[in-house]
Amino acid sequence: MSIHDAEAAGFYLQQAVEKFIKAFLLSKGWKLERIHDFEALLNRAVHHERSLEPFRAVCQKITGFYIVERYPTIAGDELSDEDVRQALMQVKALIEKVRIEMRK
Repeated sequence: MSIHDAEAAGFYLQQAVEKFIKAFLLSKGWKLERIHDFEALLNRAVHHERSLEPFRAVCQKITGFYIVERYPTIAGDELSDEDVRQALMQVKALIEKVRIEMRK
């Protein structure tokens, strides 16, 4: 299967994971903020659930997807189908972990 627009797919993947992290934080009593800094959001999430720490590298990677789509003239590198597929496989585990933690 080929991704027709890897940059858009990467951007939407980043947006979806950001929303999952925010939903997790809201479930822990966090007051919603207009923030898109994945590092800061993950720091807050890890404060509530240490087992989310191993997902830091993939979160940093997909933050790059956001930058490539939103600021293509400064980002430079294009995303490949494989970049997005690999990140998706990694974030599936993060999303499942967040879902489990929100049920607690």
